[in-house]
Amino acid sequence: MRTPTALAFALALSTLPAQAKDPSLGATTYTVYEAWMSPAQEPGEETEVPKPLEKSLGSTAPSVLRENRKSRGHGQLRFAKDLSKAYVEVQIQGVNPADILMFHIHCGPPGILGPIIVDFGESGSPAKKFVDGKFSVELTNKNVVFVKDMPGLKPSLPEGCPSELGLPGQVKTLAGLESLARKGVLYFNLHTKAHTYYGEMRGQLYAVQE
Repeated sequence: MRTPTALAFALALSTLPAQAKDPSLGATTYTVYEAWMSPAQEPGEETEVPKPLEKSLGSTAPSVLRENRKSRGHGQLRFAKDLSKAYVEVQIQGVNPADILMFHIHCGPPGILGPIIVDFGESGSPAKKFVDGKFSVELTNKNVVFVKDMPGLKPSLPEGCPSELGLPGQVKTLAGLESLARKGVLYFNLHTKAHTYYGEMRGQLYAVQE
């Protein structure tokens, strides 16, 4: 049986504030999201490209139906806990890097085309960034850009890029990007010469289960 002194000591300990953590850990610990990429996640076939967009976003090589494509991929999006930086690592197979035209992170729920929020082609051809099927890049706030004038995409799709549903403002920070990742409305999309409009393969991002 505990004495009154012991009980008082235990109560005092339970009311102490949590100890602050080393601030430097914010840049070296991570929240991780991953995507398994496949053609099956694309919401349409290349033959379904809207007629007005065939010239600008239609394929320039013979396309293959989603169920017959061999392309696959896996990607991770890691956010530093202090949300100062994020890191993307992707590995693909079944795709000739020379055929890659665009690689993005889009905002949109599964099965819906959404606007681009990170364009990996901003600093050069994404095809040249895949070495032996592997792609790696560091992101900061300057890489978070809402592309409003992407041909064929509406500027505000359901759960597209707003910081919160119903608000007109768009996310402009990694903190906002991570918030969208938690909601499950971010996806990788790889576009090739044969599958330019919808994309070669897509991967919805979800939190890694420890």
